[in-house]
Amino acid sequence: MTQPPAPGQPGPSEPQQTVDERPTAVVAPPSPRSVTLSLGMLATAVLVAVLAFLPVPYVVNSPGPTRNTLGELDGSPLISISGATTYPTTGKLLLTTASVQGGPGYPVDVFHVIEGWFSSGSTVQPVETVYPTGATSAEVAKAGEQQMASSQENATVAALTQLGYTVPATLTIAGDAAGTGASGVVEKGDVITSFDGKAVVSYQDLVDDLKATTPGDTVTLGVKRNGSPLDLSVVTGTKKSGGAQLGVLIDPTFTLPVDVKIKINDIGGPSAGMMFALGIIDKLTPADDAKGDVIAGTGTIDIDGTVGPIGDIRQKFHGALRDGATWFLAPASNCADVIGAVPAGLHVVKVSTLREAENAVQTIAAGKGATLPTCTAADVS
Repeated sequence: MTQPPAPGQPGPSEPQQTVDERPTAVVAPPSPRSVTLSLGMLATAVLVAVLAFLPVPYVVNSPGPTRNTLGELDGSPLISISGATTYPTTGKLLLTTASVQGGPGYPVDVFHVIEGWFSSGSTVQPVETVYPTGATSAEVAKAGEQQMASSQENATVAALTQLGYTVPATLTIAGDAAGTGASGVVEKGDVITSFDGKAVVSYQDLVDDLKATTPGDTVTLGVKRNGSPLDLSVVTGTKKSGGAQLGVLIDPTFTLPVDVKIKINDIGGPSAGMMFALGIIDKLTPADDAKGDVIAGTGTIDIDGTVGPIGDIRQKFHGALRDGATWFLAPASNCADVIGAVPAGLHVVKVSTLREAENAVQTIAAGKGATLPTCTAADVS
């Protein structure tokens, strides 16, 4: 017996059907214009992607790392001293650096250049304004290493001399400046032994003798030439900064009374010289010069303690502020670069000599930093 179907259900003879009530979409074929536009956009996107990763002839300078010259690096003192008593220090004297992207062997891409343009702490420059044309990465690295080694030696001699040590030196003449009184009188390889009859034992002796000389005076320069003593008459000239000069290039060899070793990695150039010298002085001074403060700075250092100009000071300001410094010692000769470039929260003190820099550190530690000179419009007028 067949049971009748339930209401609303198909009977045995009624086929079941599935009904799709969605309308069927009708897709029009793409027009030639839209095809052309799509292909053009795709080609442009591919081209932009390729160009973005191609090297461009620019250099991007950004804030680099800082190093505390009173602290440690990889578990060892950055500055280690033997042969003299050293004293505890509580502050930080930060040497500052700039990180360089671009140049020989390290090309930079468009993305990094654009990022540098929009960063207040970075600058973008054509590569030819930073590196000599045709220089290789190995040549650039070697030059930086040589400058760093020279700055460490200069810093050590300048610091020890300022602390009252006599630093004996052999002063060998490496050449003379054309048009000066020394031209044609001295010879390459001459070793300076005396100045107007007084023995020249150290580089500082020669500096002091010249300070006491009026430009244009004729002096008697005692030298050893091929091992034999010889007196030479030299008419002194005038330095650009004032004072008398001999007109000779000197290649000094020092005999250090104190053994100073500076450990620094992956940093080249001469701009850390002043901060190295301040670190040496603080370690060899009973008084705690920095006295807990974080003081950053930059500047080359000459053997006689003169602080010279450097590059990339804007980047070094930002690196110092990032790493906790509120005070920054800058070369007075960089004042044109300082004005308008100091970030909020950082106070800049201008210095011209190592003695001025040491006095600035002590004054800041005493809470009187506001009395120190800074760069003004008068310095660049």
